[in-house]
Amino acid sequence: MWNLPNLLTMLRILLIPVFVAVFYIDAPWAPYAAACVFGAAALTDWLDGYLARRWSQTSPLGAFLDPVADKLMVAVALVVLLQADPRILLALPVMVIIGREITVSALREWMAEVGARAAVAVSMLGKIKTTAQMISIALLILRDSVFGPWLYPLGVVLVYIAAMLTLWSMAVYLVAAWPSLSGKAVTGSGEQC
Repeated sequence: MWNLPNLLTMLRILLIPVFVAVFYIDAPWAPYAAACVFGAAALTDWLDGYLARRWSQTSPLGAFLDPVADKLMVAVALVVLLQADPRILLALPVMVIIGREITVSALREWMAEVGARAAVAVSMLGKIKTTAQMISIALLILRDSVFGPWLYPLGVVLVYIAAMLTLWSMAVYLVAAWPSLSGKAVTGSGEQC
């Protein structure tokens, strides 16, 4: 339970309040520090999964905490970004991304209850979606940075791409789960669920 991958996942959760606190500091260095904290959390997301597989240190705790940590970090970052720029331009992709995360989490929980969790396992599309989200959020955090005025519009474009990937991956999960959702799934014994 207390292996390095799980500790990295827990670190990601602990970085959430640090990120929020740094984001709201009124100092010229704050956006860079907030982006670094967010980037460190995003890096632990990749690293904990890699190490768990590489060192065969997967665990039930890690399997539970990893997606929770990811969703919390993304949702909190999107909410503070939306609060900083409360326009419909940003509100739409934020609603789509957070709504999708809630929907897919509920779908996975329900599918686990009916014994069909594997039908909605994390896919490569989900990983691409997560990467697009992390990059777009980092760019949006650096809104008023020395990197130039083009950074924020690029972040907005990427968050829309992430939102589209989010909808696409949700559709893939819903199609995979449809036999169970519609009551037409067949168990190994040939009985209908």
